Order: sequence, then C-alpha cells, then structure tokens
Amino acid sequence: MKKIAVIGAGTMGNGIAHVFAQNGFQVHLIDISQASLDKGLATITKNLDRMMTKEVIDQAKKDATLANISTFTNVKEGVSQVDLVVEAATENLDIKLQIFKDLDEVCPANTILATNTSSISITQIAAATQRPDKVIGMHFMNPVPIMKLVEIIRGYSTSDEVTQTIMELSEKLGKTPTEVNDYPGFVANRILMPMINEAIETLYNGVAGVQEIDTVMKLGMAHPMGPLQLADFIGLDVCLSILNVMYNGFKNPKYAPCPLLVNMVMAGKLGVKSGEGFYDYSESRKAEHVSSQFK
Repeated sequence: MKKIAVIGAGTMGNGIAHVFAQNGFQVHLIDISQASLDKGLATITKNLDRMMTKEVIDQAKKDATLANISTFTNVKEGVSQVDLVVEAATENLDIKLQIFKDLDEVCPANTILATNTSSISITQIAAATQRPDKVIGMHFMNPVPIMKLVEIIRGYSTSDEVTQTIMELSEKLGKTPTEVNDYPGFVANRILMPMINEAIETLYNGVAGVQEIDTVMKLGMAHPMGPLQLADFIGLDVCLSILNVMYNGFKNPKYAPCPLLVNMVMAGKLGVKSGEGFYDYSESRKAEHVSSQFK
C-alpha cells in the first residue's frame, strides 16, 4: 500500500492523515468543504510543530510529512488511484451508508474501504457496497498521533486477507492493532460509554459534584482524566450517539443515555467543541472551571 485516502478533515480525519503521511504514505485528504481542509492542514502543521518542540521530529520530517498530503473537495478525484480509503466522517449511519455506496462506485475494485466509526455496525456499512469482503473497521483513538491503539473490527463478511493486511498496516504506523468482532460499541466504547453514562447518572442523582466524581476516578482508579472531563473532550453529542447505537442494538436498558446527557446535547452544551459541557472552556481548553450549571 502506498496511497491512502481519508474522508473527512475533522479531528479524527486530520489525525489519521497526519499519522499516515508521517510514516511515508501518500495521503489524499478529502472533504467537501475547502475551509475544513484548510483547518485540518493547519491542525496537522500545529501538531507537527509541537512534535518539533519536543524534539520528536526534525524540520525535514515535518516538511516531508506535509509534502505527502494532498487535498481534494471532489471524492471521485481523491479516491481514483488509492489502495485504501479510511472514512472519518461524522458518526451518523445514513451519512456513512451513502459515503460507502458512493465509494464502492468510484474506487478501484481492489481498494479496501475502512471506517473509523466508534460504534456503528461494520456489517451494515459493508452491505451498502458490492465488496463486503473488503470493508473493515479501523477505530483510531483521539488524539490519533499520540494514542497507540487501533481497534480493528471485522464485519460479517470481512475476509481474512483484508483483516491481516490492515493489522500489518496499523503496525507500520507504529500502532498496536487489536482485532475485535462486530457488535454495537465494539470493545472500547462498550466498556467506556457505560462508565461515562454512569458518571453522568451519579452527578444527575446528586451523589457528588463534577470535580469530585472526576477526582475519585483520577486518583482512585489512576485514570488520566475523569469521565466527565473525558466526555467533554469526546463531545457529549458523540457520547449520546454511541449510547443510542448500543441501546438500539442490544435493547438493554443499561445502555440508555442519562436524561441529563440528553438535555445537555439538546441545549448545545457539547463540551470542549462548544465551549461548555460539564466544565467551562471559555478561558481555557483545560478542565479548570466547572460549568456554572453544576456549581
């Protein structure tokens, strides 16, 4: 594999493009919005500068990484000669199904189609194509350049050959690929999201405050950040979407999202991305000040 296309220039998409480009792959970063592409490239540049400051890479490596990335607003042009497409669009089933249907029609027959979905069925996505054996999940963790795990999810029809290819490819990126089967939430979010939801329930029921809940989990369980801070970092809308996928997939009430989470999303309090969630980020992107709602 030499040429990789990444669909979506948002947080996950530009991170995935960064990692592939830094490891010598030619990357086609695709987004329908030129403004999103410009913002994505600016983020990659800033992250490379941060790596230079920490002496992880040098100027030559930064320049080579950026030279490996080309941008496209036209999907057909961007995927015309690639070996792999990694879709990193918004976590919405209908959008992903349409993207994969379109990719199947314009990509070369041998192109592997991967999705960065964190919860949606790979089998269902693959069914929108005529190549279900070549559809697989590559769930990168945020921030992509730093986090080592890639959750590799096999759909019902994903071939052994494709799975092995993607496992080996992930290792070439310096990642640790872990193969899992296709069930709602996979492994990472099936365990993580109920914990976050329970933390929100704990706050909702008045057991403890925002900082107290996060402090218990950080100091008592050695988590790098508390579950409420993590929810803000992920995006409360994303957390809600994943919980709904699991709740609908398993029909089990233990996955039902907390009413407080639902209300916060409806109110536009999405966490870091909106400037407020469980914490107030108006002055800093760090979780230093609890939102006035919870004081």
